[in-house]
Amino acid sequence: MEETQAMTEDSAHSAPATPVAPAAPAAPSADELRAAFGRVRVEVAKSVVGQDAAVTGLVIALLAGGHVLLEGVPGVAKTLLVRTLSHTLRLDTKRVQFTPDLMPGDVTGSLVYDAKTSEFEFRDGPVFTNIMLADEINRTPPKTQSALLEAMEERQVSVDGLSRPLPVPFMVAATMNPIEYEGTYTLPEAQLDRFLMKLVLDLPSRDDEVEVLTRHASGFNPRDLAAAGVTAVLDANQLAAAQASVATVGASADVIGYAVDVARATRQSPSVRLGVSPRGTTALLAAAKAWAWLNGFDAITPDHVQAMALPVLRHRLQLRPEAELEGVSADTILRSILQQVRVPI
Repeated sequence: MEETQAMTEDSAHSAPATPVAPAAPAAPSADELRAAFGRVRVEVAKSVVGQDAAVTGLVIALLAGGHVLLEGVPGVAKTLLVRTLSHTLRLDTKRVQFTPDLMPGDVTGSLVYDAKTSEFEFRDGPVFTNIMLADEINRTPPKTQSALLEAMEERQVSVDGLSRPLPVPFMVAATMNPIEYEGTYTLPEAQLDRFLMKLVLDLPSRDDEVEVLTRHASGFNPRDLAAAGVTAVLDANQLAAAQASVATVGASADVIGYAVDVARATRQSPSVRLGVSPRGTTALLAAAKAWAWLNGFDAITPDHVQAMALPVLRHRLQLRPEAELEGVSADTILRSILQQVRVPI
């Protein structure tokens, strides 16, 4: 009996312990996510020089879940900027060169007959990605431009009566040349209104251009971001966590009223034929919340609304012909409105 008891005790001591599941990694805090987005801008600067405002605008658009229209002359790194940003966030990117002969199915995908199965199957178009770079979007006819409307607004593509959801996150980053009009088409208001922001990329300063040439002289290859030292900082899950955190940013009744007053003032301006729609007011609020979150605020202030007013509203104004002949710009009108509308205390 003593021998049996000893064997039982030995077995108890030698029995393997129940495996303990490893603890799930703690979700990053808002401060950690903000710091990571700060590093994103540092990584992008390794590839793109002198476009800090555009980088910040793209980050704000991602946080707000919106789309961006990039306007600038050729050669100011519009395409490189989008590619680098997606690289730092580990997001899939596809580029579509918009041309006059581009068809809607070339963007969204189409049904293709499979001879093996004697059935039609859907083949995804380049819109099925995280960031779609629509290069020179104003060079394709309205029929093809309109193919993006459902994707931009509903985050889905409908073909043959079946809706197919797009990946999450999804953003359209479209480029446009502001000085070349031959062979281009004016973007319809319905499409312009679906871009959260319009970012203008100016020519670099002399110092920035010297830095660009210095990098190229040292062997910089814009097609090899890894060799340029650009590393990934965040992923889609962390971006989703940041977007959820942005959604918690508050907005007082006074600040909401201020944003509405700014939008309504555009509709009453004598130089404007068509002012900002309610969708534009909603976009202004979303961008202001993202900008406030990036700066560590728990609620938006009038300063955040003012900072986002030009990039969010400039492409939503239709000026009267006489105002355009006088050289008045949308930015000029918006700056004047921001000076005139009463700011809540």
